[in-house]
Amino acid sequence: MDKMSWTVRLPSNLGLRTFGGTDMKIASPLSEKFPTNFDESHVLNQLSDLLPIRRTSSIEKPIPTDSSAPKNQFRVFDELLTPEDKLRGIFLQKLQGKTAIEKALTSVDVELTVDLVAKVVNKGNLDAASIATFFNWVIKQQKIPIDNDTYCIILKALGRRKFFGQMVEILKEMKNHGVMPDSVTLNIVVDSFIRARQISKAIQLFYELENYGLRCNTETLNVVLRCLCHRSHVGAASSLLVKMQEKVPFDVTTYNIVIGGWSRFGRVKEVERSLKAMVDDGFEADNLTYSCVLECLGRAGRIDDAIEIFEGLEEKGRVFDAEIYNAMISNCIGQGEIDESFKYYERMLNTDCEPNADTYMRLISAFLKARRVADAIEMFDEMLSRRIIVTTGNVTSFLEPLCSYGPPHAALMIYKKARQAGFTISLTAYKLLLMRLSRFGKCGMLLNIWNEMQESGYSSDMQVYEYVINGLCNVGQLENAVLVMEEALEKGFYPSRLICSKLNNKLLGSNKIEIAYRLFLKIKIARGKQNSQTYWRAKGWTRIKDQTSLPVAAAGNELNLLFYFPNGHLLPCTEG
Repeated sequence: MDKMSWTVRLPSNLGLRTFGGTDMKIASPLSEKFPTNFDESHVLNQLSDLLPIRRTSSIEKPIPTDSSAPKNQFRVFDELLTPEDKLRGIFLQKLQGKTAIEKALTSVDVELTVDLVAKVVNKGNLDAASIATFFNWVIKQQKIPIDNDTYCIILKALGRRKFFGQMVEILKEMKNHGVMPDSVTLNIVVDSFIRARQISKAIQLFYELENYGLRCNTETLNVVLRCLCHRSHVGAASSLLVKMQEKVPFDVTTYNIVIGGWSRFGRVKEVERSLKAMVDDGFEADNLTYSCVLECLGRAGRIDDAIEIFEGLEEKGRVFDAEIYNAMISNCIGQGEIDESFKYYERMLNTDCEPNADTYMRLISAFLKARRVADAIEMFDEMLSRRIIVTTGNVTSFLEPLCSYGPPHAALMIYKKARQAGFTISLTAYKLLLMRLSRFGKCGMLLNIWNEMQESGYSSDMQVYEYVINGLCNVGQLENAVLVMEEALEKGFYPSRLICSKLNNKLLGSNKIEIAYRLFLKIKIARGKQNSQTYWRAKGWTRIKDQTSLPVAAAGNELNLLFYFPNGHLLPCTEG
């Protein structure tokens, strides 16, 4: 008897990738036992019993906009996104039209503040149109004061990204909203041009200040000159000074800005020319002028001439201020004569001249660079006794060299004294201390610094967790290291493979195989999540029509959740 064959067509919605949704042909030599008109559904039922398959489609159906199903199928994880990410995510959806964007921004449940506006525009990669649209929406909300400070935030964000066209447009719109720009606003705009090396545009803006509600006067000229000299464009500043000589009245500050700019490069002839022009204009040199001259001579290597001028001024009975002494201290430090610079500090105290923060900054930095730690700490104590306040960056600059050589004892002394004096300690300073303490295995001090960092309002990031885990591993506190590792993984931080490998080897070396295996499984799951996040962040957040699903990634054998981004919210899809 002839052989009989059956053709079974598998439905494509079964999702059998083994068969690819194609036709499967089953041949049988037993034609007598099976009739030719056999029902195919019987075969499908038998296959379903042998190979159980989910009959639901792998493609999610669009959810109607007027349906209440999302309330039952999805749970909004708003806590996964910060307020600035929620607002910034609206622009990542590429909505069409300003009305749609403003409507989506209004639907985001956040409390609008000036700090929040700054975080939205300063971080991320928003383009010029997005920043302008967001700022116009902020103005319409009328929840924060629209003044010069608010405009400065937007202008600075646009200038930093070199969106000069939009920056100038917003500068023009300030008058329409009843806000007149001031010298701070002008400084931000001009400095943005100069930082991008567009000197001609910055000077042209100065010539056209009347179009923006400002005037070409002494104050605005000094702002432009200060920006040019600060960015080392002293030649352009000198040319502008010559051009405006008969148009704008000068003052001593105008000449001092240019003289100070040339002194940074040690250009003695240019300083002499500017000084002569100042005297010819009827102005008398003040202490700031002389300090710039002394600093210029020191940078040019003419330290003897600087000393001669200093002694001559002292013989004439001129009352010095801290700036002149600071110039001589810097000259001596530049020549490597730290002891000589300390003598000028003593002369300052003998003449009842009060030192300022810059004085101690120069001396302490010089002592630390020469690794004279005891002298640096003594100067730091004297600075605190005079109640001189330094910035957070100054304290960090003190700790940075101390954490690069020697034990961490001196760095801890500076840190404790600064903290007791009420100085703000930066997150970078805390990381430097944690790094140094972990390397030396000072576990108790490390944990105390970590607690104090959290009490100061700083949250731990991946670097902090790595330093803590490394320090605990170095002293053999493996159980605590495992707890810190688990805490880091729970918060979404994934320490480097070097730290994970070090902890794993320590556990295996201590015969704690079970703990090592459990930690390995947690790290494996965390790595899968990290790969998923890397994937969908690399793909970017795009607008999804009709709220259809967006697959994120597949980690291992587990398919990750599908995400929606309606109205700036992050919604994970249910597994059904």
